[in-house]
Amino acid sequence: MEIALTGGSGKLGRVVLGHLREAGHTVWNLDIVGERDEGFIRTDLTDYGQIGDALAGVDDRYEGLDAVVHLGAVPAPGLRPDSETFRNNMLATYSVFQGARRARIKRIVYASSETVLGLPFDTPPPYMPVDEEYPARPESTYSLVKHLEEQMAIQLCRRDPELSISALRFSNVMVPEDYAEFPSFDADARLRKWNLWGYVDARDGAQAVEKALETARPGFEAYIIAAADTVMSRSSSSLAVEVFPGVEVRRTLGEHETLLGIDKARRLLGYEPRHSWRDHT
Repeated sequence: MEIALTGGSGKLGRVVLGHLREAGHTVWNLDIVGERDEGFIRTDLTDYGQIGDALAGVDDRYEGLDAVVHLGAVPAPGLRPDSETFRNNMLATYSVFQGARRARIKRIVYASSETVLGLPFDTPPPYMPVDEEYPARPESTYSLVKHLEEQMAIQLCRRDPELSISALRFSNVMVPEDYAEFPSFDADARLRKWNLWGYVDARDGAQAVEKALETARPGFEAYIIAAADTVMSRSSSSLAVEVFPGVEVRRTLGEHETLLGIDKARRLLGYEPRHSWRDHT
């Protein structure tokens, strides 16, 4: 495919860019920051004129795209003032979605977030493992925007039955260099309770993007994308009992099984995490 990737210079974006290119796709990196190369188009994602123009084509570089992968955003709560996080992320996503529609691109995969599940779980989740079946619980401006982006995608797909939008609710993205810190989390089970001890290796995040591009059907779907295990050495069942004693655990858990349910992504996308921090210790 010929793909526009926003945010290809970011932590996850760099890995997705390399993964998709290695898989044989032609990928153009639309980002406000990055190094000049043959695949980089410096683009302000909050400027609809720029993003709409870039998705329609760029002079002699390309004309006509098969898909858009939208990862460009302020990547977490608290990095900028709340109003700026809202302005940047909401406007960028609207610009990408609308620009893709105007360019008649029918396949969009984008980064939603685990935060819509209720992070930091100061109010306990309704059950574990959590999944995509209960209503969103945004607890920050960043999460609120992610929820509103999903609602926007639902309505756009309703209006255009041929449009496919996949919202990948990525867990905390990690690269191998991050794994040295993981053993320290064992000191206090509450240090990482804010996302149910979850994470995702960036390489598996890239796999999920590729799977969604290849298999997603018309319409909107949201998928939790996480590693198959937790960040902890302790068993998942002992963590659940200690930190969330009143929360229903809906199935017998594997020793280190993730509490961020990835069953839907496995079933509908064929997603299967291949990487664990335990392979790097």
